[in-house]
Amino acid sequence: MPLARMPAHWMLARLGKKVMRPGGLTPSLQMLDALAITAHDDVVDMWPGLGVTTERTLAANPRSYTAIERGRAENARVERVLHGPNQRSIVAPAHKTGLADDAASVIYGEALLTLEPAKRKAATIAEAVRLLRPGGRYGIHELLLTPTSLSESAKDDIERVLTTVLHVLARPLTADEWRRLLEDQGFEVDVEQTGRLLLLDIPTFLSDEGVWGSTMFTARCLAHPSVLPRIAEIWTTFRRYRDNLGSIMMTAHHA
Repeated sequence: MPLARMPAHWMLARLGKKVMRPGGLTPSLQMLDALAITAHDDVVDMWPGLGVTTERTLAANPRSYTAIERGRAENARVERVLHGPNQRSIVAPAHKTGLADDAASVIYGEALLTLEPAKRKAATIAEAVRLLRPGGRYGIHELLLTPTSLSESAKDDIERVLTTVLHVLARPLTADEWRRLLEDQGFEVDVEQTGRLLLLDIPTFLSDEGVWGSTMFTARCLAHPSVLPRIAEIWTTFRRYRDNLGSIMMTAHHA
């Protein structure tokens, strides 16, 4: 498939972008800080993607680490950063992992639930509940709709435009809706932080990717000029909806 026609996150990854989170790397690091992973934890990472958060998690030396990926290519990419006997990556649906009950003390997923329809969102969180031991911690970093009073017609319009521009189904929620989604499954939210959508924000891009990474990304874009109109369209869409799109990070525990 030509780069310019790929789902946006695949295209950006092929061009060299490593951090693909709505709020950039900072909310992801804040999520890990709040989850406070230690050597006593068994961690399940849902859709680790390019492995940036994975490396931070592994640095905490958890007792075990299991990545759940959606395809073989993504799985192979994660396996390259695994180096311990209790570290593995498997291909399975996030809502039906096949792991044993009570297999984890910490589970997190980033930019995962946003891409799922309502029933699959609930099923994925229910799977997290099944996997977590009592008192287990759960973290998410997702795309936010704002304000909470946004009308249903406005939500539908934003979802339609995002799906068209990003070439992937995108179903963000308001903060109240994200919180309710977790609470309906028995989670108690401990930390909630919201911020701007910073995926293509230039200062955040430079901070997340570094000067060298940003330079290489630009060089690859110039080497594939067909992607430039697409990137401009995505950036323009994010600007158009800058008052209605943001990022949200939540951590919660299950009794």
